Amino acid sequence: MPDLLDQFATSLEGEVLVRHFEQYFRDYPDLHMKDMTLGAVGPDRKVNLNGRWVVNFGSDSFLGLDQDPRLKEAIRRGLERWGTHNGTSRAFSSVASCVEAERKLAAWLKVESTLIYPSVTLTNAGVLPALVTRHDAIVADQQAHHSVHEGLKLAHAGGAKTGVFAHDDPNDLERVLKALRPYRQAIVAVDGIFNMSGTLPPLAELRAVAEANDAILYVDDAHGTGILGEQGRGTVLDALGDYRNTLVVGSLSKGLSCFGGFVACPERLRLALKIRSGPLIFGGPVPPPYLDAVCAVIDILDSPEYPILRGRLSANMRQFLDGLRPLGLHVLGGVGAIVSVVVGDELATLRAGRELFDRGYFVQSIIFPAVPHHSGVLRVQINANHRPESIVGLVAAFAYLAANGCLLRIGNVKATAS
Repeated sequence: MPDLLDQFATSLEGEVLVRHFEQYFRDYPDLHMKDMTLGAVGPDRKVNLNGRWVVNFGSDSFLGLDQDPRLKEAIRRGLERWGTHNGTSRAFSSVASCVEAERKLAAWLKVESTLIYPSVTLTNAGVLPALVTRHDAIVADQQAHHSVHEGLKLAHAGGAKTGVFAHDDPNDLERVLKALRPYRQAIVAVDGIFNMSGTLPPLAELRAVAEANDAILYVDDAHGTGILGEQGRGTVLDALGDYRNTLVVGSLSKGLSCFGGFVACPERLRLALKIRSGPLIFGGPVPPPYLDAVCAVIDILDSPEYPILRGRLSANMRQFLDGLRPLGLHVLGGVGAIVSVVVGDELATLRAGRELFDRGYFVQSIIFPAVPHHSGVLRVQINANHRPESIVGLVAAFAYLAANGCLLRIGNVKATAS
């Protein structure tokens, strides 16, 4: 009898993406900086990766709250109160801490209601296909998060019309929506802050086009939650001033340093999602102790302490950008907590990331398929609790790379990141 699992492995090894990465793993085993083991966490954002202590500039705990004693204590209390997990789908019950967390999230964001999922990926996979039928349409920015495009695929499989428009282009959005007619209603899905570049979309222009074409705006604000806007409420209120015809998806595990994702929406839509959203009905919920931590972190964000936390992040970002500016590099982002330094070539990107690692700094080396071919970037994630001396050291390491011709400079840019 043939080994069918072996046949599956052989077939998958022939796929382009698998071959692409296996080649890097095989040819550059010490260079690719993927699939590493985090062995320990120390103070001042130091971590032990693959046996080496480095300063971590790859963490999306932007406000540094993952080590906050109040969140740790909330999880300990939640563990004593609830145990390790809920034990049932939310279709049957939700622990009281989940109800409270959703209420506090809604009050903080100034929306009617919220609905919590175990992750932003599951939020997008659960909300987008649940919102539409075969009479409707969804279009997404070409560079929207991978999970948004996966949500589109699920919606398409359910019969909805789908399309993609050019990045940040309201005119192309209008073209795509008109091409998909007829439809009853539509959704325009974008990122609130694009995760690979740290740049903001033209939300006002996009919503105007959406409304003129019977569509609502759907903003995946995972990288803006807790970071941008008044009291960290995100990009939407900051850019639009209200939530008219707009749904917001946010993260509980990045700026908030907890666990999960959520959608902010009117109560009527929340009820419909609880009936139609597969990942919510058929999947497990956020572990209850983390919901107690969500309640604790919202109290912090909604307090006078928040501007102090955000001020530390802003100061660190200014220090880093000011340090990079004299180097003449092609830099993207910087409005939130993400800066991408464009390298271009895949192998050059990996080598640059490895050089930074060897100098004591972990930065994510981002290559295809996360960005287009030959558009590799070094993605730096600034945290509120990075030490000033660590930022000085990272800038010096970038200066070394620049001096040795390892990075693209302004005026010599051949590609940009997504």
